[in-house]
Amino acid sequence: MANITKKVSWSSRGDESALVGEETPLLNGSEQPRPLRQMSSGNTIFQIDRLSTVDLEEEITTEEDPGRGRPNEIPHNEKLLSLKFESLDYDNIENQLFLEEERRMSFMSFRCLEISRWVICGLIGFLTGLIACFIDIVVEQLAGIKYKVIKENIVKFTEAGGLSISLILWAGLNSSFVMLGAVMVAFFEPIAAGSGIPQIKCYLNGIKIPRVVRLKTLVIKVCGVICSVVGGLAVGKEGPMIHSGAVVAAGVSQGRSTSLKRDFKIFEYFRRDTEKRDFVSAGAAAGVSAAFGAPVGGVLFALEEGASFWNQMLTWRIFFASMISTFTLNFFLSIYHNKPGDLSNPGLINFGRFESEAMAYNLYEIPLFIAMGAVGGILGALFNFLNYWLTIFRIRYVHRPCLQVMEAMLVAAVTATVAFTMIYFSTDCQPLGPDHTEEYPLQLFCADGEYNSMATAFFNTPERSVRSLFHNPRGTYNSLTLGLFTLTYFLLACWTYGLAVSAGVFIPSLLIGAAWGRLCGILLASTTSTASMWADPGKYALIGAAAQLGGIVRMTLSLTVIMVEATGNVTYGLPIMLVLMTAKIVGDYFQEGLYDIHIKLQSVPFLHWEAPATSHWLIAREVMSSPVTCLNRIEKVGTIVDILSNTSTNHNGFPVVVQVSADDEPAKLCGLILRSQLIVLLKHKVFVELARTRLTQRKLQLKDFRDAYPRFPPIQSIHVSQDERECMMDLTEFMNPTPYTVPLETSLPRVFKLFRALGLRHLVVVDDENRVVGLVTRKDLARYHLGKHGLEELQLAQT
Repeated sequence: MANITKKVSWSSRGDESALVGEETPLLNGSEQPRPLRQMSSGNTIFQIDRLSTVDLEEEITTEEDPGRGRPNEIPHNEKLLSLKFESLDYDNIENQLFLEEERRMSFMSFRCLEISRWVICGLIGFLTGLIACFIDIVVEQLAGIKYKVIKENIVKFTEAGGLSISLILWAGLNSSFVMLGAVMVAFFEPIAAGSGIPQIKCYLNGIKIPRVVRLKTLVIKVCGVICSVVGGLAVGKEGPMIHSGAVVAAGVSQGRSTSLKRDFKIFEYFRRDTEKRDFVSAGAAAGVSAAFGAPVGGVLFALEEGASFWNQMLTWRIFFASMISTFTLNFFLSIYHNKPGDLSNPGLINFGRFESEAMAYNLYEIPLFIAMGAVGGILGALFNFLNYWLTIFRIRYVHRPCLQVMEAMLVAAVTATVAFTMIYFSTDCQPLGPDHTEEYPLQLFCADGEYNSMATAFFNTPERSVRSLFHNPRGTYNSLTLGLFTLTYFLLACWTYGLAVSAGVFIPSLLIGAAWGRLCGILLASTTSTASMWADPGKYALIGAAAQLGGIVRMTLSLTVIMVEATGNVTYGLPIMLVLMTAKIVGDYFQEGLYDIHIKLQSVPFLHWEAPATSHWLIAREVMSSPVTCLNRIEKVGTIVDILSNTSTNHNGFPVVVQVSADDEPAKLCGLILRSQLIVLLKHKVFVELARTRLTQRKLQLKDFRDAYPRFPPIQSIHVSQDERECMMDLTEFMNPTPYTVPLETSLPRVFKLFRALGLRHLVVVDDENRVVGLVTRKDLARYHLGKHGLEELQLAQT
């Protein structure tokens, strides 16, 4: 695939600077890069070492830090890695400061910390439930007003003529809501676009996504998803709840808001990536629980994304946050519906109860369910394929915020036009019974006492449409209605996902699958008289919904439990599991999952659970970065400043070495120190000479590092005088004296397992005498994990 000359972002937003070609610094996984390769962009020269990691602080912008000299745009290829991302420190830095603090703490202090973790998880669940409740109520109120106004207008002009006015009103209202949501996302916070699940997957994977857990992101996310759903787009509000829960967790666990510049002086111990990751996992699980009323499914969702960091107590805390989240949503919605104590609304989407005898399945239906799973895998792969190339098109041509807003408004208007046209020409009229469940039944050209069945699917929120497809009695829809709806909504949902709006793909996927699944049930029932007894359309709508969702997102374990919990009937556990497994196997044969595709388009150094199956022929020597920039245990301040200021490398980790003899023998490894630590040391001027003259009033503590977390200042903001450059800095107390190391001949799968299981950021490669010869980072491993045929391509390229 040809390189794309615009930066890939989660919202498809690119910078407007000049296009850059092959001279832009890239991390190419398809060929071996040359050491110290010089590249140019404009008037700035970039010098890229072999796959060096890059530090991009969230606060730094081009205006704030012109001296960094990083490229604004990175051409994209699915085998290239972006310089935009850095890793998170999921491995505790056990330096002297850390060990001294831990040893000073009593048993009661550790118990208090454990209680604090439970309190934080409870707060995460409570606040996430409140946000879900707020979204649900506002969407219901605004959508109700919109549909009532449009329905009254359609009724008015059906007899008098002039239904074009109703169409204009519908398209205008949709475009207005969507425009508001798109403007907020495109101009104020592009990271809030989409569902946010790919970003959270990357965060739990160990990748720092700039601005992903900011308070501003949460506000835009909540407001944006309300506008998207009310605007009638083929989207759902469930996916963004996972991102919202993660942002809540990240903020609550730190006891402060860097966006509001407020520090509440609580939970300071948890201000590090290791602790923050655990709470973000709880927040994501709470979001799943609030969205689907599935606490166990939420825990399994977080488990699938962060299993290498798991322990029993953390699992219980995450489950506790999930239960609090669904209970909070349930409780406040019961008050809103004037039924206090009626806990029948566990999530934003309520599938209803599948309890009737007609919904039971027989053993001979299992092959039919598996076949539907295969169909869902094929349709999911087609959906992902079309969305992939549509995203490529957006990257090339729809990269400016104004164009993104215009595209979102166009999709909203087209969605309304298509829905109105299909309702207008539909002849599927059904009798309106006394106990009808349709929220806004449209008569249009049907006879008195009847309603337009096509309008039930389109003229409603997607959640209500899914429920009607599951539970409406036989004969509610005819085959032509379901077939046309499936086709049009499939294309609309594919076009919609990736817009600069906050929206999820869960509910559109369920709605598409429920439509063609119900169609399968109708066709089966029409084959023979006996088939009509067991081929209940609602049952096959549920199986089709699971197949379509599994074919698009490729989730198995957590999605099975989510679907079982949402239906409230464990009887369907086996069919849903078989359907999801089949959909994943078939879909993976053709195309990756939707979230994986967008992660790859972003050029994120994402690490999967296992190394490529045929990677044993690679060893650490072939994947490591070298030469390595090392620091002496007692280093000159000027040297440290020059290394940190060097825009050609921008390393984030530095092995610390010590000379063991007076000879010219190479120094040996004695520790590892991070860029962020060095910046804090320079900021507080922890120099040997100042300590000797007693100019340093206070010994540096871990609190100083936690106060600077997570937005460490750039090196350009640290003032070091010429005299101070001649001072020395002793790194012994602050470096990690026990970094993980591997010998040169270690196989890639073993390196991969160490890196993934321990949540490492740097893995030092040493020789037999403990001398540093290389450094393995996330990007070194990610560039060799190229997918199904990546290693074979690499072998061919080397031969």
